[in-house]
Amino acid sequence: MKIINSILLGATLLFSGSVIVAAGNDMVSIQGGNYRPLYLKKNMPQTFVKPFKIDKFPVTNAQFAQFVHQNPQWQRGKVASRHADGNYLRHWQAQNGVFNPKKSELNYPVTHVSWFAANAYCRAQNKRLPTIDEWEFAGLASEKAKNGSSDPNFSKVILDWYAEGGRRGLRNVGAAKPNYYGVYDMHGLIWEWTEDFNSSLLNAGSADSSLFCGGGSANSTDPSDYAAFMRYGMRTSVQANFTVKNMGFRCVAN
Repeated sequence: MKIINSILLGATLLFSGSVIVAAGNDMVSIQGGNYRPLYLKKNMPQTFVKPFKIDKFPVTNAQFAQFVHQNPQWQRGKVASRHADGNYLRHWQAQNGVFNPKKSELNYPVTHVSWFAANAYCRAQNKRLPTIDEWEFAGLASEKAKNGSSDPNFSKVILDWYAEGGRRGLRNVGAAKPNYYGVYDMHGLIWEWTEDFNSSLLNAGSADSSLFCGGGSANSTDPSDYAAFMRYGMRTSVQANFTVKNMGFRCVAN
């Protein structure tokens, strides 16, 4: 076995043939508190979020490749269509009948993963996907404040990402500055799956099986906010087996 030691945001990579093994993803403790959910009007009571831990970075291709190696039922071509659509891990390359990410993209966030795959990964790490409230509470923080919704520079980063339309493509996680809590890439890199859904955001209050993703907006209680409009549109358009080129995930723990 050829071993290549590499500090990859806390991960050591080992290559053996086409097998890629990655370990570790540091977490940040967030004490929790009250915040105003995106879907509530400004005169509604705030929501309390219990303390939790969240991954500093989105899950990378290298980390997800380790999971797939240990859980081959999540290999591309072996997942049932009800758990992932036909684009699942489409950006990984086949070698000797096994799919793996490109070496140049090991530190990119894993994308083209369904909610089911993301959920299975987090459970395998003795973690879970964040709830909407946990994701939004952590994502509300700007670089210097717990609540950055009134910071025009913070809003600009989010809106610039929408305007870019993904033309810059993906890049290594952790390339941008962390937020107040020390969490990276909550905005401006990918959308992220969350564990739950909220029927108040769907079809005038009727619930269905759609699931929500996090990524790139804050202060959506303002209906004139373009970021909020995009957020609602994205949430109502996805289902649990969808895989999207700019949607990944990170995990949390209690």
